[in-house]
Amino acid sequence: MATVIRIQPGSFLTLHYRLAGADGADVVNTFGGKPATLSLGTGQLAPALEQHLIGLEEGAHARFDVPAGAAFGERNPELLQRVKLSLLQEMGEPGASYDCGDVVEFPTPDGQGRYAGVVRDKGDGWLLFDFNHPLAGQALQFEVQVLGVLE
Repeated sequence: MATVIRIQPGSFLTLHYRLAGADGADVVNTFGGKPATLSLGTGQLAPALEQHLIGLEEGAHARFDVPAGAAFGERNPELLQRVKLSLLQEMGEPGASYDCGDVVEFPTPDGQGRYAGVVRDKGDGWLLFDFNHPLAGQALQFEVQVLGVLE
């Protein structure tokens, strides 16, 4: 009799997954392409999404509705920040132009990492950046097909 292998915390997985907005539009979709490999608990997938995987069997195909804000937090109005164009010119590429919707990377204060903001508005001498995760505050659809589980 074959042993049923179930996903548990720390499992190493090979799977196809699809993450879509509430409108059904794909954000990420590995179906029809190369499957993803990941280790649970290492931050490769949001903890709220990982929780849906715990207990699934190898070979399972499942769909989940993820409530707004559960996977990537609620939108935080404090993460909308005005940045002076003079500072951007000093920190970034001199003469660069920015349009609404552009994604701009900034160094972390310690200089060891980077984070991104999306230009939401432009004014005289400033840009308004949104540093919220792009999926913050959104309800999501999460579909998975578990191809392999290593414990």
